[in-house]
Amino acid sequence: MTQHRPGDADLVINGERKILRLTLGALAELEETLGEGDLGTLQKRLEAPRVADLLVILKALLQGGGALVTIEALKASDLDLSAAARAIAKAFASLGGEETRA
Repeated sequence: MTQHRPGDADLVINGERKILRLTLGALAELEETLGEGDLGTLQKRLEAPRVADLLVILKALLQGGGALVTIEALKASDLDLSAAARAIAKAFASLGGEETRA
C-alpha cells in the first residue's frame, strides 16, 4: 500500500481500505478514455458523468493509489456509492489546490 499524500482519499472496497490518488497517469488515462484525448472534453464529461464513467474514474484513481483493479472487479465489488462519490470529489479537489475532508 502506498503512503498517504495530500489529496488522497480513502475508500473501503470489499472490506479493504484503498487509496484513490489523482496522478498524472490517472489523469492521462481519463483524458484518453473519457475525453477522447482532449482535456476540455474530459472536463465537460466530468460535469455529468454516467455510471460507466464513474467506474472508469474509480479504476484510474485506484491505480493511481497503487491498486491494480479491473472494471469487471469494480462492477462486482461491495462499496458504498456515496462514499465513492465523496472520495472521487476529494481526489479531484487536489487539482485546484484544495483539500476536502471525507
